[in-house]
Amino acid sequence: MSATDTIFALASGAGRGAVAILRVSGSSSGAILAAMAGRLPAPRVAGLRRLRDPGTRETLDQALVLWFPGPRSYTGEDSVELHLHGGPAVIAAVAGALTALGARPAEAGEFTRRAFLNGRMDLTAAEGVADLIAAETEAQRRQALRQANGALAALYGGWAARLTRLLAHQEAAIEFAEDDLPTDLCDRARTGAAGLRGEIEAHLADGGRGERLREGLLVAILGAPNAGKSSLLNALVGREVAIVSARAGTTRDVVEVRLALAGVPITLADTAGLREAGDEIEQEGIRRARSRAEEADLVLTVFAADATPDAETLRWVGPDAMVLANKADLVPAPAMIGGVEALAVSALTGAGLDALRARLTESAARLAGASDAALLTRPRHRAALTEVVAWLGDAETAVMPELASEAFRAALRALGRLTGRVGVEDILDVVFADFCIGK
Repeated sequence: MSATDTIFALASGAGRGAVAILRVSGSSSGAILAAMAGRLPAPRVAGLRRLRDPGTRETLDQALVLWFPGPRSYTGEDSVELHLHGGPAVIAAVAGALTALGARPAEAGEFTRRAFLNGRMDLTAAEGVADLIAAETEAQRRQALRQANGALAALYGGWAARLTRLLAHQEAAIEFAEDDLPTDLCDRARTGAAGLRGEIEAHLADGGRGERLREGLLVAILGAPNAGKSSLLNALVGREVAIVSARAGTTRDVVEVRLALAGVPITLADTAGLREAGDEIEQEGIRRARSRAEEADLVLTVFAADATPDAETLRWVGPDAMVLANKADLVPAPAMIGGVEALAVSALTGAGLDALRARLTESAARLAGASDAALLTRPRHRAALTEVVAWLGDAETAVMPELASEAFRAALRALGRLTGRVGVEDILDVVFADFCIGK
């Protein structure tokens, strides 16, 4: 694989359709299009062309073609789009012609990788494109679109510019002390570091909302055998997902189903009943139930209203749990269980389910609700910014200007890894522009 190759890939969905779009990118794109279509259309204007096999000159398809000369294209390279009829035979024939003309199939993500390498976007925007393709809900789509359009790039780019300036001032104080420069440059750099560190710490203290929205929430349904967990799952999703039986221990493995609340994807996980298991298969199911509860963003602890609360489920009553008293159609449900208010529900009659959905929606919005702010969306972002905060702290407390300078430089490298862009030329530009050294 070479970055200079001309590449192509199907940009529309696989399978049969009215239209299929093949994208081509690379220095040979224009020549390939001319060889197949006879002449190039005007840039960024669709033209109807007959596409011909380069060897036999047989007509392969009549298609709309678009020509995007670089750098004004998605990848920054000369690019072509072929809007074909969507039959598999048409796609295969045109792909064969592209290969015969020297193009090769693109690797996964190679178009966006080239866009990054050619300066069309930074790494955070590239990740936003991937998230936009994978978005399941409107809230995910909005968050991904903001990131793909550069919301995080603008925020982090602004911090990088400020950090570059701080480093430039610190370097100027060290390297050009004999010139007529302000005497308080080091103090200014230290004050600037404290302010920037505070902003980044506030950005990090988001409760993981952006990451949770991107990945979705895990809600584990936990309780004793025959508490009605599987019936509750089926009632919440409106279809028969889990097997329901009066026999204890029916659910042996975790049963999961996806739904969306408040624009947040949620995985509801029905788990094995918590009790002293009678065989190794049930023991494994209970181990998986506890594991799912530990991983969950929210736990629904389900108790049967007609039974004494069991000690094992009571262990999971806490701040990350919602307490439910199921089977409220049989007996009056207790108002409190384990010192926490219990919501009375009946999976059989549907009583209380609207209130449960409302609480789940409220929790989803609180934990991962959509926001107009540019939020962290990946652990990679959090790790890099945490490192930046640590280095800024070192810069504030450094006992020597040289140590502060090294801390600023390390912070800038960490931020550069996040966006994929950092260079010493930026620092030199600020030094000479701010202080006119050597003029």
